[in-house]
Amino acid sequence: MRVVFAGTPEFARVALQALLQAGFEVPLVLTQPDRPAGRGMKLQASAVKQCALAHGIALAQPRSLRLDGKYPGDAAAAREALAAARADVMVVAAYGLILPQWVLDLPRHGCLNIHASLLPRWRGAAPIHRAIEAGDAETGITVMQMDAGLDTGAMLLREALPIAADDTTGSLHDKLAALGGRLIVRALEALRQGALAAAPQPEHGVSHARKIAKAESLIDWSQPAAVIARRVRAFDPFPGMHTVHAGTAIKVWACQFDSCKHLPGKHCGQILFIDDSGIGVVCGDATVLVLTVLQRAGGQRLAAAQFLRGFALAPGDVLGEPGA
Repeated sequence: MRVVFAGTPEFARVALQALLQAGFEVPLVLTQPDRPAGRGMKLQASAVKQCALAHGIALAQPRSLRLDGKYPGDAAAAREALAAARADVMVVAAYGLILPQWVLDLPRHGCLNIHASLLPRWRGAAPIHRAIEAGDAETGITVMQMDAGLDTGAMLLREALPIAADDTTGSLHDKLAALGGRLIVRALEALRQGALAAAPQPEHGVSHARKIAKAESLIDWSQPAAVIARRVRAFDPFPGMHTVHAGTAIKVWACQFDSCKHLPGKHCGQILFIDDSGIGVVCGDATVLVLTVLQRAGGQRLAAAQFLRGFALAPGDVLGEPGA
């Protein structure tokens, strides 16, 4: 079976590697154009491109696949490469470009997408982040038959994965990437045997995982501690949740929800205590969040005790207020 692969980040690279290890023939890989990255902002190849080059697979990096769009030459060249690949199926994982109908129709078995949620929950760009942020008990991988909608295609395989209490987006990403690799191999093996059944997504339970915006990273101390704690895990490693003190941004990378009630008269964002457990901060609904790992601009992630050796905080200080 000839499999064209389209993907860009590490999540997709794991799937591509799984297909290659399973012995599937991959004549062509599509990935996003190289992007500036790092302090020097040098062009950097995607994780998928690096994998394809290591295995000697032909590459296409169109800026768009729309023949009537801004880059028709890119799209036309990609169409020629796809036609020459004579793919039986295309596998798509976190590619980053919308597939127009001509792409969906080109392979004999269409295009299969590896999506990091239990569809129809968390359709869209950031399903891992939003599942943690919402406090979901589980997530998973859905392999679906792509159609013109946004993650609306028929489900082919679906497997759940529990979300651990200490999972961050980074740790959950790695678990889901491995599961996605295993599941797409199973799906293609079933497809080869004519045993891959499709089921339409249910109409109930639909939710949308909107793209993560940097503006969401500012901690709102009026929210309950449990909500802030979930957002800290959801936004690790990107963009990271932060607060402000004395005009300096402080990123919070780890924290513990303390169920104790704070004393009357305390303000949200006020430091209630500093002890061996960390920095206790008053939150909404009379709850306390204990900050355990922090970072200032240009610094490293540090345990609270280490952080406080180089950054003065004291009980009574208020985080998050202008000039605080």
